[in-house]
Amino acid sequence: MKYFSEMIDLPVLDSHGENLGVLQDLGVAPAEVFPHVTSIVFHKVKEAAAVVCWEGCVDHVDAQGVHLAVTADEIRPAEREEAQVLLARDILNKQFVDTQAVKVARANDLKLSQSGPRQLRLLGAEIGVSGLLRALSPAVERIACRICSSVGKPLTERIVAWSYMDLLDRNIDEIRASVSHKTINELHPADIADIIEQVDPASGCAIFAQLDTAQAAETIAEIDDEDLLEELLKGVADGEISAMLAHMDPDDAAAFIGDLDQQRGDALLQLMDERDEHAIKRLLSYQENTAGRIMTSEFVALPGYAKVCDAFAAIRRLEEDFESIYYVYTVDEAGALTGVLSLRTLISAQESDRLQDLAFRDLVWVAPQLDQEDVADEMTKYNLVAVPVCDGDRRILGIVTVDDALDVIAEEHDEDLRIAGIGRGDNATGESTHMLVWFAQRQYWVLIWALASAAGAAALGALDADPALILYPMCAMPVALLASGGMVSFVKNYFLEHDDREGTQSAYGAFLLKTTVVGVVLAALVLACAYLVDDIALPDATQAERDLFLACFAAAAAVTLLSAVGAIGCLRLLRWRDEHDLNTSGTALGVISTLISAVLFTAISIAAVIAMA
Repeated sequence: MKYFSEMIDLPVLDSHGENLGVLQDLGVAPAEVFPHVTSIVFHKVKEAAAVVCWEGCVDHVDAQGVHLAVTADEIRPAEREEAQVLLARDILNKQFVDTQAVKVARANDLKLSQSGPRQLRLLGAEIGVSGLLRALSPAVERIACRICSSVGKPLTERIVAWSYMDLLDRNIDEIRASVSHKTINELHPADIADIIEQVDPASGCAIFAQLDTAQAAETIAEIDDEDLLEELLKGVADGEISAMLAHMDPDDAAAFIGDLDQQRGDALLQLMDERDEHAIKRLLSYQENTAGRIMTSEFVALPGYAKVCDAFAAIRRLEEDFESIYYVYTVDEAGALTGVLSLRTLISAQESDRLQDLAFRDLVWVAPQLDQEDVADEMTKYNLVAVPVCDGDRRILGIVTVDDALDVIAEEHDEDLRIAGIGRGDNATGESTHMLVWFAQRQYWVLIWALASAAGAAALGALDADPALILYPMCAMPVALLASGGMVSFVKNYFLEHDDREGTQSAYGAFLLKTTVVGVVLAALVLACAYLVDDIALPDATQAERDLFLACFAAAAAVTLLSAVGAIGCLRLLRWRDEHDLNTSGTALGVISTLISAVLFTAISIAAVIAMA
């Protein structure tokens, strides 16, 4: 086995042993499961780089160099082919898509294998740490391997086979001709969207440009980042975008149009056919985050007197890209919903049976104004894969399908995690396993404490007081900071548990009373503890020092009480941002609250120090 990083800069020797230059690159034929090396590129001494055919020219490769089977005069130059892949230029240290793991990876090194007396083949890319260390120096890799093995955690090789590699930096159609490769456009649209979100914008646009209209439409529906969507569609004509919208489900198309400015949205709608335009405009007429906004207008509803054979005929007439059918609904002469049949019921029935005789009449339906979270709750409660949306006369307007309900649940879950200050990479307890992230989320108060103490010492010095007196505020400040952070955590938990969107004045009054009582109790405990430890902590202190110690803890108690009373403002802010669909970071909320408490405590305690000094 050979690694490409170990071959770069090897001397190229002719059959007489004459040094012709150093190896720069290897060319491979991409249209194979394991491409064989077709050419070498080496930098000739005092001349430009030369390209030489591998077959017939190269004898073997070893640690001493690349040994040619011909003399310098017999070298047969080869032209650089556009379809050829050069390992150093096109793959090494470049990003690619691992189509097996469906993720973006980086080729830290490339593994090659001898497959015959004079043939070398590319096996795949090394994406692990070993490849990075080997690129620095093989000696560094060997030392690291010994160290890791000695502690029982050996460095393992992580190879992605060529057959699962899809390059990003070049036009895949130009360098790939083999059906043995699973390329990006063969992946599920959700996987393509994930990959586009992982790479840089330029690579994302290159991937998006390879997709056909239907794939592009489905991929757009999976991307939530509005800035990324704008970047992807920056150079796409309105006609092409409207064609993509025509391939999307009406609810997804409405969500996309709703995120655009009205002028651009209207222009795209005018380019669509009348039926699609009407369906999307009807969905846009409902408020965001309601059943009417996320429902689809694609469903099957038939009169109750229709037969099972009529239902099957109606399903067969549907277009290929029609929304998945889970149920067939029955309606009366006025169009009001009267019953529902599952596909299983239809399949089990006789074709001559009437739908009204088979339909389930104990219906669950929702109003178009119902909040999308409540819709998802209803579908979860009754184990539905689709729920009809009806007006006041029970006329069916559309259906909300399980995929939309899952999107709502995932969206609300992510929002709750942000408010709680928990990231996706955290464990089940909500604690991140990354040290810096854990510190930023949970122990930021330590940094605020240090900064506030330094600022307080500087303020004392500027006011001609002894900066050493900052030690007294420093002892009491953590109490105020931790109480503030704890109160924010309580508010976040209360909001997540009682997110009923009511926010009545009586509810706010009860919450204020509750937090105020808690604040008074905590403040009393802080003062009591300060008086209890006064004699123990400062046995040899003067009365002035004891008074200063107690004054600083009194300041901590005051800030603790203010934090508890101010919790109502934090709750109102969370509810207001939730009503306006604004994301809120729980960690940011905690940091801001702790900073405010630090400023208040520092100001009060410094004033006390100056007054008592």
